[in-house]
Amino acid sequence: MQRSLRLCLLAGIASALLCSTVVRAEGVESVSAAADALAGNVADAGVAAAAAAPVENFAFQADVNKLMDIIINSLYSKKEVFLRELISNASDALDKIRFMSLTEEGVLGSGETAKLEMKIIADKTRKTLTIIDRGVGMTREDLIQHLGTVAQSGTSSFIEAFSEGADVNLIGQFGVGFYSVYLVADTVTVTSKSSEDDKQWIWESTADSTFSVTEDPEGATLGRGTQITLHLKEDCLEFLEEERLRGLVKHYSEFINFPIYLYTTKEEEEEVPVDALEESEEEEEEEEEDASVEDVEEEEEDAAPKTKKVKRIVNDWELVNDAKALWTRTPTDISEEEYQAFYKTLSKDHNGALTYTHFNAEGEVEFKSILFIPGEAPHDLYQDYYKKIKNIKLYVRRVMITDEFDELLPRYLSFIRGVVDSDSLPLNVSREMLQQNKVLKVIGKKMTRKVLAMIKSLADAEKRVGDTDEDEAAKETEEGDAPASKEDALKYAQFWKSFGKYIKMGLMEDSSNRTRLAKLLRYATSKSESEISLEDYVSGMKEDQKNIYYISGESRESLLKSPAVEKLLLKEIEVIFMTDPLDEYTVQHLTEFEGKRLINAAREGLKLDEQPSEKRLHDMYKEKFAPLTSFIKQALGGKVDKVTVSKHLVKSPVVVTTADYGWTAQMEKVMKAQAFADNSRHEFMKAKRNFEFNPRHPLIVELNKKVQAEPEDKGAADMLTSLYMASVLQAGYQLTPEEVSDFAERVTAVVTSGLGLDADAELLPELEVPEAEAAEDDEEEEIEEVPMDESTPAEEASESETAAVEMPEDEPAAEPAQKDEV
Repeated sequence: MQRSLRLCLLAGIASALLCSTVVRAEGVESVSAAADALAGNVADAGVAAAAAAPVENFAFQADVNKLMDIIINSLYSKKEVFLRELISNASDALDKIRFMSLTEEGVLGSGETAKLEMKIIADKTRKTLTIIDRGVGMTREDLIQHLGTVAQSGTSSFIEAFSEGADVNLIGQFGVGFYSVYLVADTVTVTSKSSEDDKQWIWESTADSTFSVTEDPEGATLGRGTQITLHLKEDCLEFLEEERLRGLVKHYSEFINFPIYLYTTKEEEEEVPVDALEESEEEEEEEEEDASVEDVEEEEEDAAPKTKKVKRIVNDWELVNDAKALWTRTPTDISEEEYQAFYKTLSKDHNGALTYTHFNAEGEVEFKSILFIPGEAPHDLYQDYYKKIKNIKLYVRRVMITDEFDELLPRYLSFIRGVVDSDSLPLNVSREMLQQNKVLKVIGKKMTRKVLAMIKSLADAEKRVGDTDEDEAAKETEEGDAPASKEDALKYAQFWKSFGKYIKMGLMEDSSNRTRLAKLLRYATSKSESEISLEDYVSGMKEDQKNIYYISGESRESLLKSPAVEKLLLKEIEVIFMTDPLDEYTVQHLTEFEGKRLINAAREGLKLDEQPSEKRLHDMYKEKFAPLTSFIKQALGGKVDKVTVSKHLVKSPVVVTTADYGWTAQMEKVMKAQAFADNSRHEFMKAKRNFEFNPRHPLIVELNKKVQAEPEDKGAADMLTSLYMASVLQAGYQLTPEEVSDFAERVTAVVTSGLGLDADAELLPELEVPEAEAAEDDEEEEIEEVPMDESTPAEEASESETAAVEMPEDEPAAEPAQKDEV
């Protein structure tokens, strides 16, 4: 019993330590140890057992060939990242020597050796790619330790060697980036010269389990630094093209601190003087070709200098990364022109940015960022809202890691362009992907709030500039934001025109920021042709007004004439006009703003503050027009849901409104326009229409009298049907195909009746054409027509000859008699 208990206890300890152990079981001195363990004192018993039992430790073993294969072929998804890794290593080497030069004089050397730079050379003849840096270099021991030991990071060792707290902004973390060279190369040669060693060493390997280190027989040709030569594979020769290399450097390493030069080859034309021998030969050729040249022309040619254009190959070093990492500087030290130039470099957009924000986030996660709003929307911005747009670039220590992610900014802010640089991002070993954790969510939340604050600042610019002068407005602007000016008063209108739909999409998708986004909405109203905010609407509301009223439709002009807003306009209540189809979805998520409910003026039972006398008056009208109400329900049948005395109308006789839970006219159009719309599934929604009539309109009064006198009057039913169809069109709804035909017949009948004609009048006979004109027309037709069998003999002969030539030898030519019959 005691032996079994002890074995179980030791097995638990071994699994908790996660190491390979060999346990030799021994007897327990007393039964009380087991009792204590069962009673809950497992920790104390475990410590005692671990102290008594001997433990053997073993080292993990690895197959070097398989490990190298995993590193080379499994860590990286794109071959092109090898250049990013090599440039990052070179940047670290340059940073190291620069850091060492602060404390050691003369370590940089002089002349070309003192230049902290990188160079890239592509040799198509030898199929090699060479990267040279003037960094710290490596000794023989460094080559063996750093390149010969997998996952040995020289950067980490360098940082640990110096005092803690030193500001050394180095890139390397894992010590495997160098081995990405074997994605594109069969053999790699590293030549390095350290300032601590007089000798220059060569390291070479073919990605197998061995490598060689020898002294360079040519001596210290580098002065200081490292030269990496890649012997490229046959399927990777694309990396010898200058344009390909230039694009990779700009994509991944554009903002590296040190200059990167690419060795380029160009073909240029130049004029060179012609030699005497060449000149005499050219003159002889000219005399033979043109002996009649005038003397004046010869004199002019003799007077002109003898030159010719020749093509020659020119080699030069081209600076590839001329842009600077602007986000690493203090915002107050950066001018507006520098921000605009940086935006154009980053976005490749020739237009400037509308505005920007530059900030450093501190706290749980630290990062730096510059975010821009483009001056104009891209032409394809609204073609696919859900496609992935690469507008935000993620950098780690100025090295571009990725621009393919959805975690930082929500989709409705995908038009924002900018950079994010953080030293504390959780990267995987390949530095291509981010590990999913709360750090990204924190960064995304902070960036989203900064962007919304930037847009809100742009929206408030007109009020800020209008209330204060430019100096005070600039003081109110937060550090890192674009300064406010009088031009900013018009910038938000430009922003809303370009990106307003995205803000509306955000209001639907982002419930946490819905209040912030609602303040950015802009609409035209019955009192303002220019678009205003909901805040401005609320500030201009009447004292007794409790709700925000709106109506949706095609345009402001058509909505102003809508019968549904007649009562509101009479009471001088401002109505918001929503003319964007997207607004129908927006208001479904925005039911109130600052405690005020949003009410659709086109829906039934317009909710207005009524006096008791107005309510009694409405009840009296309902009682008086009860016969007409019943008659309309019977005449229209299932076309309408309710028939009531209207609270909307002032001048119009009737109006069609939407039920509380039905589609509005605008929403019905939007749903029908969907590419995969199934109208049969939405019949119950579009059928929810109400018919309201104006009890004070003479037409309605007369109809009520007519119905009271003759409840089964078909003429009255016909009139009401016509009124209904007209009001359906006026409200913005669409008639069914059957209703369209019926409505067209009714309009024709009205016009016929207005002209005093009989509805069954017969058509008049056709006009008769004079006989003389008809005969002339017949003659012209005969002249124009040429029969196929009346061709001339010459034409027949030509046709027969052609047929004889084209006919194959084994087929005899058709006889003339057969042709005549045909």
